[in-house]
Amino acid sequence: MDTYYNPKDLNKFAEMNEGAPVLWEKFNAWYTEVFKEGALSEREKALIALAVAHAVQCPYCIDAYTQASLEKGADLEQMTEAVHVASAIRGGASLVHGVQMRNVNQKLTM
Repeated sequence: MDTYYNPKDLNKFAEMNEGAPVLWEKFNAWYTEVFKEGALSEREKALIALAVAHAVQCPYCIDAYTQASLEKGADLEQMTEAVHVASAIRGGASLVHGVQMRNVNQKLTM
């Protein structure tokens, strides 16, 4: 069955260089620097990226950062917990916007 998401397309990411090589070089330099060891370990950064990948629902990123997390020493329990943190924040963000709905409701039904 064909789907919009093709895992093999992740390998084509560098093709985004074509047509805008200067921008690609700048993005790639920044991206590489972001994921280097710093105040956070490379493992911690990979787990954060995995959580964010789930929050933004990017299947390519989920694949890439699951692999990166494993390579940096994370285990399934840590990765699952990171996904739950992302889910809790995303769910909370949806709920807190309910205040906006309540404000509009109050304004229109007064």
